[in-house]
Amino acid sequence: MNEDLKLKIELFANNTQNLKGTFVWKNVLTKRLAALLYAAKGKPIDINAMQESHGLIKESTGAFSYFRGNTAMTISALLSLHENQREQLANTLDVYKRMKENKFWSSDYLVISAYQIATGTEKEKYDETVMRAKVFYDGMKLRHRFLTGQGDYAFATLLALSELDAFEGLNRMEEIHQALKPHFRSGRGLQTLSQVLVLGGKSVDLVAHVTDLSGQFREKAMRMDRTNTLSSLGMLALLPINGGKAITKVIDTYKLLRTKKGFGYFSVTKQELLMLSSALVAFHYAGGANSDILTATLSTTITNIIIAQQTAIAVVVATSSSAAASSN
Repeated sequence: MNEDLKLKIELFANNTQNLKGTFVWKNVLTKRLAALLYAAKGKPIDINAMQESHGLIKESTGAFSYFRGNTAMTISALLSLHENQREQLANTLDVYKRMKENKFWSSDYLVISAYQIATGTEKEKYDETVMRAKVFYDGMKLRHRFLTGQGDYAFATLLALSELDAFEGLNRMEEIHQALKPHFRSGRGLQTLSQVLVLGGKSVDLVAHVTDLSGQFREKAMRMDRTNTLSSLGMLALLPINGGKAITKVIDTYKLLRTKKGFGYFSVTKQELLMLSSALVAFHYAGGANSDILTATLSTTITNIIIAQQTAIAVVVATSSSAAASSN
């Protein structure tokens, strides 16, 4: 295994362990993402800087703000890696407000989107970028009414920050979506995959490359065609390395992580570890080229998983309460 990649893996595992016992009320998935964001930069986790960022968020927002919700750890990590945390948070809150004024709904996803705009463009272009994001989002909604939701905010934002013409970008996304539809059953995951590929470039070979990668992973009993890993498959397809090498690197990373403390079968599911392994490989080979896409993809996917878990727990609690009331 490449020594630099191995060092990133070791750093990620150590960062994850060092976060254990801190931010005790935060979801373990978001802690792993924070550990990964630091490892991607080649840095050990800075607990003090993250706590400072988290303190700034609490100081600047209300008790029920989404900035304190499921993405709080992610934003804290991103802010702590920024040279001016306070200014960056203020800019993010400013964009968040502008996005709400343009009829984006308050949510965990909107927090990530606001941060993207605040870091991705100048202040004088905030309004223009927000309006472009709305055009992209509305275009997605028009084409896929039931698939499109707040989970698409981050990708609409990244498209807005790109140089893509809205009409051209939306049409290209739909072409990719339709071309991949016979190969993948996951509607929501397929939409995200299409968005990742549009952001990555115009190569006509991307669809064939993605389906080939998926088939090779399946042959090795490492399914990447699930809802929460399809977007990772897209990121791997964008890497400047051949498919066989990408697959080998992901599987080697997966196996190495399984040997690390806190990454055993009872701690991390196979699909989550495949997602994290793919991210480490992608961060390593993509450099800064697609790091924003990767960060947005991971943040959105992890938020989706957490919300799904919360919904499942709420259903169990509601069902149990109803059953208890009936028996009484």
